[in-house]
Amino acid sequence: MRTFAAHRYGELRQSEIRRMTLECERVGGINMAQGLCDIPIPDCVRDAGVAAMQRETQPYSSAAGIPELRHALARRLERDNGLHPDPEREIVVTSGVTGAYHCTLDGLLNPGDGILLIEPYYGYHLNMARVAGLDPHFARPAHPHATIDENLLRNALLPHTRAIVVCTPSNPAGKVWSLRELEGLARVATERDLLVITDEIYEYFAYDGRAHISPARLPELWPRTVSLLGYSKTFAITGWRIGCAVAPAPLAERILLANDLTFICAPRPLQHAVAAAIDTLPQAWYRELATQFEARRDRVCDALERGGLPPVAIPEGSYYVMADASAFESARTAAMSILDGCGVATVPGTAFMRGAEGERFVRVCYAKQDRVLDLACQKLSRFVPSRSAPPANAK
Repeated sequence: MRTFAAHRYGELRQSEIRRMTLECERVGGINMAQGLCDIPIPDCVRDAGVAAMQRETQPYSSAAGIPELRHALARRLERDNGLHPDPEREIVVTSGVTGAYHCTLDGLLNPGDGILLIEPYYGYHLNMARVAGLDPHFARPAHPHATIDENLLRNALLPHTRAIVVCTPSNPAGKVWSLRELEGLARVATERDLLVITDEIYEYFAYDGRAHISPARLPELWPRTVSLLGYSKTFAITGWRIGCAVAPAPLAERILLANDLTFICAPRPLQHAVAAAIDTLPQAWYRELATQFEARRDRVCDALERGGLPPVAIPEGSYYVMADASAFESARTAAMSILDGCGVATVPGTAFMRGAEGERFVRVCYAKQDRVLDLACQKLSRFVPSRSAPPANAK
């Protein structure tokens, strides 16, 4: 019998994030590998979702999403992001931000096109680009939080580059792009006529007085930008899969077609839940969310420092921190040693950066309830890498 295997998946395997989650389950550890965000769901989100399930027969929604959600998104994008999209033509509700990214690649780019990623990158951005038949290439700043200089971007472009991916606040580094950096991005994108794809799923997680700036807010970037946004992280509903793509109508039309052919629509009752929450929760709620996660960041960074795994950089946003694991022979050895040594799961840096640089760190997620985070911090603070032998199953 012949072997059935799609060539487009090549040598790809399930992500290191998923693998470490399974390893964590094996030992009954604390999962700080996957960005699950186990904090409680806001009452208004849960209640609106339940109410929608009880009152509706639940037919498919439009592939663009229910009107209530698209209009709620337009109102909040104007309020929080300074964007003014047409809710009827420029917002497409998707199955999470990952679904929005997939439909953007599928609807706007062609196999063989080049796509620029900035290291450290989110692994799904890379692997989904590969599956789409694109040619990923990379820009590597001197440091995960180094200023993104426009010459760095120019020098990384190839003749067939058609798109660039920007993640702000970033996963895994927690970098927040500044206005000056976005202005440089605009110059490069305009010069080379590039599509700009922005992953802004962590937009409400910005610390130390920083403000998230949507790249599409810049007039030069709006015509060529697809903004990917969602509520999986903000409302702690990662399994609900509600995201959106926001783009000028000519781009949104192609994304909508790809969304219809791939997913048909996002879950209808959960769209109602998010729409209700957008219109219910006050601005103070979002500010308090950032304050709470800034405190979580400080606690986990302190624990890592005391445990011999110092932060590579203090996160400016998102809810991840890159921890220095250079005391180990490899990032996977480090991740398995931390898991077997203190029962906390992390992700090898090779999931986010190529070559030797990726071997020097692990990613830690601090989106945990306070009691769980306190226990994890106690365990991490007592971990001593120099005294931790690599486990027998580490490779």
